[in-house]
Amino acid sequence: MKDFLFDRIHNGMGKVLDLRSQQSAMTAGNIANTDTPNYKAKFIPFDELLKTTMGTDNMAMKQTRSTHLAGMQGTVSDPQIEEIEAPPWALDGNSVSLEREMVRLKSNALQYSAITKGITKRLGMLRFVVDSNR
Repeated sequence: MKDFLFDRIHNGMGKVLDLRSQQSAMTAGNIANTDTPNYKAKFIPFDELLKTTMGTDNMAMKQTRSTHLAGMQGTVSDPQIEEIEAPPWALDGNSVSLEREMVRLKSNALQYSAITKGITKRLGMLRFVVDSNR
């Protein structure tokens, strides 16, 4: 019944919201550790993971030899988390750039809001269909 009412795009959008929540918490952690020596900023690389999550990964990279680069690792429930290395001029070894993290936080919030609006519209259409058949 779940697949009848909610298609893979709807389910994928829910999973994307989960990822965006995880990224928001990770970015907040990065900002909190701005002055922590040797702290490496962390983030979730979304591009390939979202293609897989939404089911639009038509050209998935395949590793046919051990010398080939592997594609993105991780799933929605356990995403790959990348760390940013500190630049050579960072005396304390901290790789957090407050400007970059603030941009990431705002971008993530905008994308979260857009996905929430999309889910709301889809549910509104479903409600319209249900109400029109009464």
